[in-house]
This record gives sequence, C-alpha cells and structure tokens, in this order.
Amino acid sequence: MLKKFLSLIISFIVLIPYLMVNGNAIEITVSAKSAILVDANTSEVLYAKNEYEKRGIASTTKILTSLIALEYGAPQKEIVASKEAVTVEGTSIGLKTGDKITIKALVYGMLLESGNDAANVTAYGISGNITEFSKLMNSYAKKLGMKDSNFTNPSGLTDKNHYSTAYDMALLTSVAIKNPAFKKICSTESAVIDFGIPEISRSLSNHNRLLRECEGVFGVKTGYTKASGRCLVTACERNGVTLIAVTLNAYDDWNDHKKLYDYGFSLYDNEVLQVDLKSIAIPVICADKKTVSVEIAYQPDFKTNGLYKSEIYIEQFLYPPVKKGDVVGSVVFYDKKERVIDEIPLVSCDTTTSLYIEKEKIPFLQKIKKFIERLSI
Repeated sequence: MLKKFLSLIISFIVLIPYLMVNGNAIEITVSAKSAILVDANTSEVLYAKNEYEKRGIASTTKILTSLIALEYGAPQKEIVASKEAVTVEGTSIGLKTGDKITIKALVYGMLLESGNDAANVTAYGISGNITEFSKLMNSYAKKLGMKDSNFTNPSGLTDKNHYSTAYDMALLTSVAIKNPAFKKICSTESAVIDFGIPEISRSLSNHNRLLRECEGVFGVKTGYTKASGRCLVTACERNGVTLIAVTLNAYDDWNDHKKLYDYGFSLYDNEVLQVDLKSIAIPVICADKKTVSVEIAYQPDFKTNGLYKSEIYIEQFLYPPVKKGDVVGSVVFYDKKERVIDEIPLVSCDTTTSLYIEKEKIPFLQKIKKFIERLSI
C-alpha cells in the first residue's frame, strides 16, 4: 500500500460576514451578569461576558441531575419516594411519600416543571442520599472539564458552595444535548406522566417560553432563585448549525437569548465550504493516461464561520488500473483552533488502464507437465 504524503496545503479564507466592520464584530449587549454563546459542534465561543465568573445557577442545576439520571439508571426503573426526598422547598410536581415513579418521569418532572421533589427523589434513588449524589455530580462535572463548578444538591437550592459559570454550563449542555433521551425531553412543550397512590396521570408544561417564541430553540432549562436571579440555558439549531446560550442573573433573559441567537447565526455564511482541486493531478505509472484528476467525495455539511483551513492529502503516484470513484486521498477541515472538523475522501475523476498486457501466468506444476510432454514427443 502506497504511503500517503502531504502533497499541498490549501489555506483559504471564507468571506467575512457582513456584520464584521473593520475586522470587529458589531457589539451586542445583554442584561445578564454572565453570559456565553458557543457553537455546540466546534466549541467555539461566539460571545462571552464574565463567562468564568462563579455564580449561583438555580434550577439549571437540573441539567446535570437529569443527565446523570438518564446515564446511571434505566429509564423505566421505578423509584419509591421517601419522606426525606419529598420534603423540600420550592417547585414541586406533587410527589408524596411512598409514590412509585420511573426515572424517565422524574426527568420530565425536572426539565419541564422544574420539580425540586423530582430532583431529590432522583438523588435518593441513585445514590441513597443528597450528600452521596452531590459527590457523584461533582465527579461527573470534573470528567466533563467543568473546572469552576461545585454542586451540593440536585435541584439548585441556594447554597454558597453550590455554583458554576456560564462557560461550564455551556460545556455541560453541549454534552447533555448529545444524549437522545435528554434532548427529546428538554424540547417537549408538554407531557403526561403517571405516579401516585393510586396512580393517576399528571400534566406537565415546559417553562421555557423560547420553545414557542424563538425559531430553532429546542431546550434546555430555566432557573430562578432570589439569590441567583433569573438563569437560562438554551440550545438552538438553524441551517445545520447548533448554538448554546447561557445567561446567569439576567433580568431580561428571554430577549437576551433572542439577541444572542440572531447575532450568532448572522456570523455564519450561507454557503458550504468549497475546496479548489482543479490544479491537482496524480501521476499514474505505465497507464494509458499519465495523470488522473480528483474530486471531493461529497460536500461538507457544516457552515462557514470566520477563518478555516483545509489540508489535502493524496497518493504520491498510482498504479493502474484506476477506476473512477477510487479513493486516492482526503481533505481535512480544521477550525480556528486547529481542531479537526471533518475528513472527507478524495476520489479519482478518471478511469485508466495499464499500457501493457500481462502475459498469462502459468502455474508451476502446469509448466513441468508441459515440459515433460515436450520431452516425450
């Protein structure tokens, strides 16, 4: 197999978005004390304000609690609500001592109605008590790289030692929305769950107004306490691009997120990235064509945003036969931070055959047989 080599490097600059003036993006203002807007696929920060400042996060805490619940327990597993678990202040879905409820229903209760009782029952069901579950939360957060966060309870009740940052919450959310069950639940506007003695159906409504008011928004979680202020984490998808917005302690959070998304999506070019391969021709040894041209196997499905670089890797030379569509290299796309976005095969545009017809290969034993036959004549 031929070794591949770096034939050439093509660095290209896409058109600077029309909102860029003299190389500086038009500034936007938000009411939040801390805020961030990131690309969920590339982790690129598009807007930030005090993003590393530690703050209370109220019920957006339930993003982590829900993700742990879905990953550590079977969705249909039933948990029995204890008196300690349901004795909690704040919002509630109405759980009482002895109620049986599934983990899936608890997650609906947390992400839609923001039930503190649902969060507590989840913690007791998975870890036995709040203290042990908080340890699990912190361990999980560290694995995700949430360096400036600490959790002391599953619901987000006020505690000076319970905090996070806009950056860390965006990091958590980028992981959470990759979980299909989590994404489905947090994007649901209303649902019906069953629990109680006797078991009855209860209707839940999502507190996230942006599911109805902002194009493309599909989650994620609201939050409020007097100490933390209004907290909001959302995710939005438009034209194949997913952005995550986080605002902490914002008096106008709904409009903050609308502005962030309008700004963020305006930075993306509507055209997919193009790669110029016209000048590339790979030599073919002893063939009816001296070279073959190449083309990209398929167009990348991500959108442009600012400066990108691509590197093209091709075979140094080829041996015939070469068929149209044969893979002869690849093009690798990088983001601004030199991280690989995608790698797409390069294929031959041409078909070529050998100039020489190989002599028929005769098996060794057959050669001996023919030699003996000639001697006997």
